[in-house]
This record gives sequence, structure tokens and C-alpha cells, in this order.
Amino acid sequence: MDASNCFADVKLDPCSRKPLYRQIADMVIQKILHHVLPPGAKLPPERELADIFDVSRTTAINAYRCLEQEGWIKTRVGSGTYVERHAVANSGATSDIPWTELFAAAPPSAMSTILRDLVSARMDRDNISLAAGMADPATFPIESMKSLMEQHMDQMERSDFGHIPTEGYEPLRHSLVKHLAEKGIKATADQVMTFAGSQNGLYLLARVMLEPGDYVVVEAPTFIGAIQVFQGAGARILTLPVGEVMSLPLLEDYLIRYRPKFLYINPTFHNPTGRVMTEQERVDLLELAARYRLVIVEDDAYGELHFGEKPPLSMKARDGYGGVIYLNTFSKILFPGLRMGYVAAAPTLISRLALEKQYIDLHTSNVSQWLLHLYLESDELPSHLVKVRKEYKHRRDVMAKALRRYAGEQLTFHVPDGGFYLWCQIEGDVHSRDLLHEAIKSGVSFVPGGVFYTTPVGEKEFRLCFTTHPEEVLQEGARRLGDTLRRMASGKRSSLHSFSVHPII
Repeated sequence: MDASNCFADVKLDPCSRKPLYRQIADMVIQKILHHVLPPGAKLPPERELADIFDVSRTTAINAYRCLEQEGWIKTRVGSGTYVERHAVANSGATSDIPWTELFAAAPPSAMSTILRDLVSARMDRDNISLAAGMADPATFPIESMKSLMEQHMDQMERSDFGHIPTEGYEPLRHSLVKHLAEKGIKATADQVMTFAGSQNGLYLLARVMLEPGDYVVVEAPTFIGAIQVFQGAGARILTLPVGEVMSLPLLEDYLIRYRPKFLYINPTFHNPTGRVMTEQERVDLLELAARYRLVIVEDDAYGELHFGEKPPLSMKARDGYGGVIYLNTFSKILFPGLRMGYVAAAPTLISRLALEKQYIDLHTSNVSQWLLHLYLESDELPSHLVKVRKEYKHRRDVMAKALRRYAGEQLTFHVPDGGFYLWCQIEGDVHSRDLLHEAIKSGVSFVPGGVFYTTPVGEKEFRLCFTTHPEEVLQEGARRLGDTLRRMASGKRSSLHSFSVHPII
């Protein structure tokens, strides 16, 4: 593993009474205790560590000397510096049980914690996170949900608080059938299943469909969570570059050579690029998939967040061969704390998913499903969508205008017609990881492009989320980012500041 990636999420506090070398040492210890740095992991050389934290080499040497004296690391002459095999056990931080030796194989890279870090980053004026794909809490329909709960709580059957079908709360499944019909998707209740968010659904799909060594095709770049789930299942990932048009000849070559289990795509307001597949592309892809009996997993998390004309019908709405698995969530259009996602697929697959789900949890939260059912039946969703579309469009325009003003010469980006994100390309020699490292010192963070790929590319790309913050915060974030880019383009680096930043990787 590249241990240097582990330190992009930390910063030194020059105002602290604790010496800088001790701050670095303590950060390394925390990474070891939280198993981000496993036993035997190789640490960056002293010179590289000094560059990472923007300190002198003497400070880096003192940090390593302190860690070695305390038994956390071991230096091997001519080889490098490594995490001591029994550092955690010897520290007294745990019991005598060698926990790290009992764990299954660790996630494949330091990027494995990125989703957890994205959702846990603290939001305040000093820390402008343009990273996590989340709406502004001010837009959450909390009052509507509260009113519905107060009106209907007395009418809820006591049995509804007990165990319910693993496939989902029956009234909600019928509500979802109607919701799908409004999107042009024909389904019955036995073709629908609920999850605690679409990430949970992706995980179950991987558990049911993938074995180590199986092939999966994804777009490049693509959703971080999908990469992690498929890699965690031991799948071998084939990629299709995201461009003006999907490369169907390349996909067909993959189908002939490797017989992949499925293709995972995000065709409408793609995460992270914001791209929308054209109607003709969808027709052509379905024709190819039907010919080879290729299963398509369609992730439609952003499809209802269009800012102008409606996008083309979903792949599932056009599915004439029964091979499209439709995955969606209410986290993006309502609020993530509801933890409600769902899948629409063949009844045979739904039954197998339910069997697998029983090993994790018998069923998703009754109360969340009941509340979502009330909300869908109340017909409040259309008006809520009108409101958030208008607000997100405004924020997209504010962010785009501010970036052109403060970073126009350093960045290029496409303005999407919906969704949450701007996908930016850096002009010049600055890399996105280096930019993140410097931007954090100014109190702004984002997701560097490399984490959206399965191969070491994307060093000039990064993703910004424009939905989380109001107008003035977006403008300030763009200003800080632009200032950082200009400094780096001119060969300057910023000094450490005392922002209380919790970046995301």
C-alpha cells in the first residue's frame, strides 16, 4: 500500500503547544490504532514525510525517532521504515488478543475509508467541504415528515413495529411500484425490494452475483462506492472510458473475451462527471446487452434532479429482455438519514437478494419505510423536487461563475444539466492530490479524481459538490480554491494556517 495517501486527511496545528514532530508522531499512532496503517506497512521515507507535512527533514526524523523509541515502528537499514508487527498489542491500547491478526484481508487500499470520511467531515465556515455528495440540510423536508408522522402514528398497526418481510414493508413496495410507473418503469411489488440505502443494495448484489475472479465492467471514472464493493468481492474490473459516446466496440470485446457478470453504469447525471447518455446510446447499449445476455446494473441516484428538460428514459424503462437491475435511493432527493434505497429487478433475483439480506439484517427499518410510504402517498414529493431542482440549479450556476472568476485560467469544467457535481480538469502541471494538500491549509476540500478510477489516472481531475452549501459559502470556497491554484501554478506553497479542517481522504 502507498502509506503516503494515508496522511492526506490530516494537518498540523502551528498554534498548538505540542511540537510539530510530536503532532506527526501522534497522527501516525492514530492511523496504526485505527488499522489504516496495518502491521508491516511501509512508511514514507523521511524526506517524503517532510514534504507531506511541509516541515523540515529534521522534524520528520525526530517524529520517526520518537515512534521507534515507543515501539510503534521499526527501521530496517537499506530497506525503509515499517509499522512494528506487534505495535498495537505492545502499546497497551487493546487486550492481549491479537485483533489485527484475526481480521480477514484488509480493504485493497488506503482509499477504502473514503466514504466514511466523506460523510463524517465536519461542516463549518472554516471547513468548506465541497467533497461529500450531500444536499444542504436546510432543504430536507423535515417539517413535512414530522407532520405526516404526527397525523398517522396512531393509525399504525402495532404489528407493523414487529418483524416485516425482508423484501420490504408491503405498503411501501406498492408505493414504489407507482413511483416507478411515473418514470416509465413497469414493475410489480414482487419485483421491488428495499435497502438501507443504495450502497447496501450494491453490496448485496455483489454478494449474490460475484465470486473472486469474476469480471465486472464499469465506467472510468465511476462511483467510488461501486469500485470498493466490487474490489471487496474479489472481482476483476474492466473499464469503459467516459467520453462523448460510450465505446460499444470495446464493451463487445470485453463480452467476447471475458464474459463479465454485469455492467455497472450511472447513465443519468453520472457521478462524478455529470454526463447524460443520449437516447440513442441507451437503445444501442440495450441492443448489445440483449444480444449477449449481459446484465446491466443501472444506478439512477440523480435521475430526478434535472435542471431543465427531462433526461431520456432510464435503461430499465426500455428493458425488453429483462436484464436491467434498477438501483435507486432517496438520499439525494430527500435526505440521507432516511437510509432508504430500493431495487427493481426480476423476481428470481429479488428472492435471492432477500435470502442474502437475512444474514445481515432481517429487514430494513420499519419506521423509515412506513414514513417514506406516507410521504410518497401524500403527493408531496413532486413539489419538493420542483423546489430543490430550482435551488440546486442556482447553486450550480453560482459555483460555475465563481470558479470562472477565481480559477478561470487554471480550470476547465462542463456545466451539467442536473445532479450534484462539477467535474474539473486542472490546466498546467498541478496534480489534484497536491492541490488538495494545499487547499486543506486554506480550509477547503474536495475529492481528487484518482479515487474514481481503478487504475492510476485522474491526477489532473477532481470533483466538487455544489449542493451542500448556500451561495456565499460556495463563492468563498471557489475563491480559496482559486487562490491555492494560482499560488501553486506560480510555484509557491502556502504556510500552515489554523483552520479546523477535516478533509476527506
